[in-house]
Amino acid sequence: MTVLPITLTISGAAAIVNLWLAVRCASARVAGKTLVGDGGDPKLIAKMRAHANFIEYAPMVLILLALIEAADGSRPWLWGVGIAFIVGRLLHPFGLDRGDANWMRGIGILATFVVLIVLAGYALYLPYAYAVAPVTLAT
Repeated sequence: MTVLPITLTISGAAAIVNLWLAVRCASARVAGKTLVGDGGDPKLIAKMRAHANFIEYAPMVLILLALIEAADGSRPWLWGVGIAFIVGRLLHPFGLDRGDANWMRGIGILATFVVLIVLAGYALYLPYAYAVAPVTLAT
């Protein structure tokens, strides 16, 4: 059995962040007596967007993390990238709660984009990093 400890840890942390974001939405819905939709409440809209935004990025980051870890990518580097993603995704909703452009939202967005592009680049590089010489057929 292959265990991917980095991916498992970051996935567990991501699941907790996802649950926290869902609870924030549910609490805002209860407080505003909004069962469906956003009720036009800007605070609920911001919480819903923070949750939806997390769901938009987390799957691809976790898939890339797992595939790179399985392909023997650099473990210290993967830990750093995974932690940066979680920190960025924690900062983002606090920034959205403020309702204006601010450093928390900016760092959250930037961290997510940088993590995603770096993982994508590494995923494109890694299969060819260990490529063997082509096989030649005797004629």
